[in-house]
Amino acid sequence: MFSFLLSFIASALLTLLVIKEARLHGPALDANFDGVQKVHVHDVARIGGLPIFVAVALSSAISIWRVPVLSDLLLALLACAAVAFAGGILEDYTGRVSPTRRLLLTMAAATLGYFLLDARIDRLDLPFASWALPYMWITLPLTVLAVAGIANAVNIIDGFNGLASVVCICMLLSLGYVALQVNDMFVLIAALMVAGATAGFLIWNYPVGLIFLGDGGAYFIGFMLGELALLLVMRNPQVSTWYAALLLIYPTFETLFSVYRRMFVRGKSPAMPDGIHLHSLIFRRIVQWAVGRKEARALIRRNSLTSPYLWLFSLMAVIPATVFWRQTWVLMISCLLFIGSYIWIYVRIVRFKAPRWMIRHKKH
Repeated sequence: MFSFLLSFIASALLTLLVIKEARLHGPALDANFDGVQKVHVHDVARIGGLPIFVAVALSSAISIWRVPVLSDLLLALLACAAVAFAGGILEDYTGRVSPTRRLLLTMAAATLGYFLLDARIDRLDLPFASWALPYMWITLPLTVLAVAGIANAVNIIDGFNGLASVVCICMLLSLGYVALQVNDMFVLIAALMVAGATAGFLIWNYPVGLIFLGDGGAYFIGFMLGELALLLVMRNPQVSTWYAALLLIYPTFETLFSVYRRMFVRGKSPAMPDGIHLHSLIFRRIVQWAVGRKEARALIRRNSLTSPYLWLFSLMAVIPATVFWRQTWVLMISCLLFIGSYIWIYVRIVRFKAPRWMIRHKKH
């Protein structure tokens, strides 16, 4: 827990510093209130990823000093993550880095991880066997697409105060728990460092949104999630590959469903942002009771009340993944149940027939 606490304290203090100095960084302030995915009503610094990255770097340096045997792995992981982080933080500061370029940088980071960390998808577990993937022409593109896809997926679910942060913290703690079970100290320490840094940011982001994660934070945390999940599974054959699939299924399926919806239902580019993600629909159609008029205080309250619905929903995947990390058949069934639940809830909300447990009526 030393790694977690160190990262938490460093991130909390650094994030506070960024908030206090945000006025000096005009380009990094999010003052766009009219976008389809915008729900804030005041200027907010969107470089929350910067203190998270610096906190993880500081914690890594101290971890290397305390456990020198991990130095090569931690330095290589941080170097790869820095490439993914760079595209996001540049976008936060300049607003001129296209989604395609950010994705390409994240793919480059995953490629570096493939060669520097041996982080590659080289097998697929089945209920009674394991299917080896021995060829580089299969494993390299599959690995790059998977890791870059997870990083992009975290960026997509980063729509409300605390949403992506808490979901990622839960996933990282799960990775840490399973890594502890199989005695993988590298993944354990790295996961706890990123979880602690994200938690330090969270105390300033939720509920009132004093700072946003930004593209830099989303791509950095998402890359670390994807890379650590891949490393845990491939370094430890006793951990089912379906553990990683179920653990990361919420942001992953949200992204795949969004691509399908935009391309085949609406006939638009999959890169075109819209306001009908599951979290956006919950904001507009489920949490209506929290708002009388569209005033600033009501909007902020409504924003903060949206995230807990998705935290609970994501736990439908994280908890069974953490409990049944060895049982491939249970994990596969859980993936199908999660996908079915997602589609059912989404369709019900779109048709204004949200499940009763999701609706809280306005108090009279």
